[in-house]
Amino acid sequence: LGWKFCDADDYHSPENKKKMAEGIPLNDEDRIPWLCALHDILRREDSSRQDAVLACSALKKMYRRVLVSGASAIESNQPEQPGENAVLKVLFVHLDGPTDIIAGRLEKRRGHFMPPELLKSQFDILEPPSAPENFITVSLEKSLPEILLEIEHAIFQG
Repeated sequence: LGWKFCDADDYHSPENKKKMAEGIPLNDEDRIPWLCALHDILRREDSSRQDAVLACSALKKMYRRVLVSGASAIESNQPEQPGENAVLKVLFVHLDGPTDIIAGRLEKRRGHFMPPELLKSQFDILEPPSAPENFITVSLEKSLPEILLEIEHAIFQG
């Protein structure tokens, strides 16, 4: 796409990285400052008219709301209407697949602070995107070229 790429893991605090490396799952308190920082990065890119891809495990609906709207999303527990309070236009790509496929990929990853043992804790809190969120779900069982084509189609064809 020629877009800027950001890996959300690069923006975790040293405390979050240490906690995960010790096999302790992050909680909402750990994640909120991180998500707010990610929102600020996305907002900065948007302000400079730079399209960006952010790889991020935005596991809960509230986390995705923070990415789109910033800290104000935390204070509001009201159901959101499409586009309401949205600061940024974001398409969430939910990469969905069987646990064993994802676990196998995590096992191959080297030098990362999050051990594969934390995968279950992520599935335990996962809230897959749903309406009115702006999202697509793409199967990880497809080939990489098929996945990319599906994402590109959603971005450019709407």
